[in-house]
Amino acid sequence: MNRTALAFRRASLCLVFLVAMPVSAEENAVVAPAVIESHVISNFRIGSSERRFGELEFVGGLEMTSPSSDFGGLSAFRYLDSGKKFLGVTDTGFWYAGTMQRDEEGRPASIGNFRLAPIQSEEGLPVEGKWNSDAEGMSVYGDTITVSFERIHRIAEYALDLASFASTPKNVPLPIPREELRNNRGIETIAYSPASGPLHGARVAVTEKSINKAGDMFAAVLEGPQKGIFFVKRRDDFDVSDGDFLPDGDLLLLERRFTIASGVVLRIRRIPVASIKPGATVDGEFILQADMRDQIDNMEGLDLWQTADGSTRLSLVSDDNHSILQRNLYLEFRFAE
Repeated sequence: MNRTALAFRRASLCLVFLVAMPVSAEENAVVAPAVIESHVISNFRIGSSERRFGELEFVGGLEMTSPSSDFGGLSAFRYLDSGKKFLGVTDTGFWYAGTMQRDEEGRPASIGNFRLAPIQSEEGLPVEGKWNSDAEGMSVYGDTITVSFERIHRIAEYALDLASFASTPKNVPLPIPREELRNNRGIETIAYSPASGPLHGARVAVTEKSINKAGDMFAAVLEGPQKGIFFVKRRDDFDVSDGDFLPDGDLLLLERRFTIASGVVLRIRRIPVASIKPGATVDGEFILQADMRDQIDNMEGLDLWQTADGSTRLSLVSDDNHSILQRNLYLEFRFAE
């Protein structure tokens, strides 16, 4: 379904709600199960059995398709446990959730119990229109989900509701002046820092490509003793697409670049948490770099999580932009010992 058709569908749905008798938010949040067809990705480097890439070891991955026209546009992804149940948002205004099915070696094998539901507005209606529904960043702490939207820039909190997805938003004050947020380059990353770290569990927001006079990207700590704006050094024309915190407190940022000459290139940068302070410009080393020799696409979402034995995993998802030329990928790595 193209975006015009999607907008018409949502507008029609909202019109039905307006002319009908009043209904509850639960009735508006229609949960739609979807079948996900998965093709296993065994090797990250195309045509190679190499497993080690920088600090990471490739575990496995999936290429995902679905008959559902609403599937795609995956912009954020978070596990709710140790690599099984997950939750995410799309940049077309949907929640998505499901369960990762694994083989006997613990590698990703398929997706089960997948469902989609429209993100709700303050009025308890599905958000509509690309300008209003462009969800980009998402993070979960306990029963609270924090989501960032661009175009109509905002950050909102939702109650975790995996049954009806009927939660309505509670808006959070923007930590960055609205006039500094570029139209389609706003807050791409929302991440909770570790409670035991120097940021004491504060949320951190990083923009995709909203830059200051020096050409560096706006970012901010939303609360706590280090609350305030800082900047991420922009290097080599890469844009930030997501991020999350390691257990030791350092921030990993997923970055990407596309050119006709090189195609898609991604890298992951490690930002020392001690450098994140109001007014600072932060930078760090790259722990992974990949290009068209590897199984990548428009990688949009990053999640860091720990297995039952305490090892740290890194998961990536891609946004296909509902294009037949792009793919929905899930990739998983473990930090090599």
